[in-house]
Amino acid sequence: MARIPIALQLYSVREDCKRDLPGTLAAVAKMGYEGVEFAGYYDRTASELRKMLDDLGLKVAGTHTGLNTLEADQLKATIEFNQTLGNRFLIVPWIDAEKLSSRQACAEIGRTLDGIAAQLRPLKMHTGYHNHSHDFAAVDGATPWDLLAQSTGPDVVLQLDIGNAMHGGADALAYLRKYADRGLTIHLKEFSKTKDKVIIGEGDVNWKEVFDICESTGKTEWYIVEQESYPYPPLEAAERCLKNLRAMGK
Repeated sequence: MARIPIALQLYSVREDCKRDLPGTLAAVAKMGYEGVEFAGYYDRTASELRKMLDDLGLKVAGTHTGLNTLEADQLKATIEFNQTLGNRFLIVPWIDAEKLSSRQACAEIGRTLDGIAAQLRPLKMHTGYHNHSHDFAAVDGATPWDLLAQSTGPDVVLQLDIGNAMHGGADALAYLRKYADRGLTIHLKEFSKTKDKVIIGEGDVNWKEVFDICESTGKTEWYIVEQESYPYPPLEAAERCLKNLRAMGK
């Protein structure tokens, strides 16, 4: 299969983005990242952001956008913004645990995501959900992640965050394998039982197995690095993550 490109979730360097978005994007491109995933737009228009990215040769691997921005009254504007940006993946980054506290609640969220997906499908765009650790706490004998998977159609992206899943006590590899065809974009985040602050390649994740799954049975289009613990300044941590991935042959 074609090589899977690597993007950076800009939440990883959010303070740098607030201070100097053009300079931060330039630094990310210089490191060798091929794309970025947004988590906020720093008061820039879609056209402004698109020009910055185009000038640097960066693609958009997705946006993290609240579920409220995908609901009826905001969906049209959200679609237009992301079409200008050149983005196909509208990923919900967080749903409160209490909204996923029963099978019925998970099914309701699933129906909402399915309804959004149906409107995006003709535009070749996707919605999806990014997990946190609470998505693997048992609810009525199952996990919210499984319940959301069961209550959504196949074109709703399950954006598995490897580190978050392991932090929640889940077997991240098993989940990655189980829903390999739903992980069009995957978050690469390290996890360590013994260290609080760790970058990709220096913790407990079996990265070889992650890549084997994504590149065999998976339909992964983007690997997305997200770094939320900082043994180094954020930009340096992002660069070290990419260097370690390159050393793994990615």
